Amino acid sequence: MNIYLVSVGNRMPRWVTDGYEEYARRLPAECTLQLIEIAPGHRGKNADIARAMRDEGERMLKSIPKGCRVLALDVTGSAWSTERLSGKLEQWMSDGRDIALLVGGPEGLAHECLQRADGRWSLSPLTLPHPLVRVVVSEQLYRAWSMIRNHPYHRAG
Repeated sequence: MNIYLVSVGNRMPRWVTDGYEEYARRLPAECTLQLIEIAPGHRGKNADIARAMRDEGERMLKSIPKGCRVLALDVTGSAWSTERLSGKLEQWMSDGRDIALLVGGPEGLAHECLQRADGRWSLSPLTLPHPLVRVVVSEQLYRAWSMIRNHPYHRAG
């Protein structure tokens, strides 16, 4: 199964790239994590933010590989414990469909992306900077996989 992290933003700070790549690299072939970066829309002075979000959303939707289950990372989504995520990951792996996780830019996801999503996942009620979401998602997916395989990485009881 492939998990596609479709995320607005490019030219991330090194700590974001290193953190994401560390956990993505640890995931095995049965559960690969691949980043699809979507260039952010213009947000300078006098920018039309609604238009930028719509443009980002259109590009995100076009980048989703065919047949994927789509989950929007959104504060209004369901909050899952690591154990719940592990159960979801196990279901997804047995289902055989690839997964696309959508991460919006500073203002969140375009309405069209939320409408397209098969579900919504909230990482936290806190507002997280979208670059940090890449690191948190990759680590939590690796932790969830390690729980499924009884790998010693996850030691919480």
